[in-house]
Amino acid sequence: MQQRAAIAQDLVLVGGGHAHVHVLKSFGMQPVPGVRVTLVARDVETPYSGMLPGYVAGHYTFEECHIDLGRLVRFAGARLIRDEAIGLDRNGHSVLCRAHPPIRWDLLSIDIGSAPRTNDVPGAAAHAIAVKPIARFAARWEALLARAADMPRLRLAVVGGGAGGVELALSAQHRLAGLCGDAVEITLVTGGGLLPSHNWRVRRRFEQIFAERGIALLPDHEIVRVERGSLICADAKRITFDEALWVTEAGAAAWLAETGLPLTAGGFIAIDETLRSTGDPRIFAAGDVATMIAGATIPN
Repeated sequence: MQQRAAIAQDLVLVGGGHAHVHVLKSFGMQPVPGVRVTLVARDVETPYSGMLPGYVAGHYTFEECHIDLGRLVRFAGARLIRDEAIGLDRNGHSVLCRAHPPIRWDLLSIDIGSAPRTNDVPGAAAHAIAVKPIARFAARWEALLARAADMPRLRLAVVGGGAGGVELALSAQHRLAGLCGDAVEITLVTGGGLLPSHNWRVRRRFEQIFAERGIALLPDHEIVRVERGSLICADAKRITFDEALWVTEAGAAAWLAETGLPLTAGGFIAIDETLRSTGDPRIFAAGDVATMIAGATIPN
């Protein structure tokens, strides 16, 4: 009978992001004796966010743009704890979870992504659809598609003028036009300009595409409140909608502020070029939750 190696080190992965998917795949292909890997994830399917616009447009099914974490964990010989992390006990080397007892770690990696900051605007969390977490967004999107064909007119608002908002506005228009024809009205609302991080040629081209596709563009309209069926702008302008997609600047999980780890001004984990926290060499972070600090050093 094959003997299992004694557990010498616990590697805990918090979140089912893309980096952790690759870690699990690597352990499945080449296990490390003595290392026990544990994945803590709220959902058993992790989305590939790059395929979200294609899913909204109808090019992919929900299943096609998700990875089965349960199957991957079994391949890696790891443990899966289906729960949500809510904090860290760094002195006790433990991850604090919403429902599960604390999970001890020797090395910890955090890859929980980010989400649009709905809490910054009163009513946004209650009356708009945040694009992340994607599982919740997908349920609302599918419900909208189910009733769209029976609506005499469908007014969809997309809040956010970055690349994500532009992609989703165009993808939604493609899908909904196939269901509703000319009865769909899509408006993209942004507090600044369209695609502010891109050059003027790209911005001008997308303004033309929006005009060709019949998508209304409202730049320089800061949303200060969301009510049921209405976006309220700083100048008191009211934009009515049947559904609103919230694709604004992303924020980090609030519990990170209580960890004592060095964070950026936006609340993201500061890491060095090896993806280690700049304040704790036992903790790594990857993906949207982390920001690499040039020239950063970590304590011995």
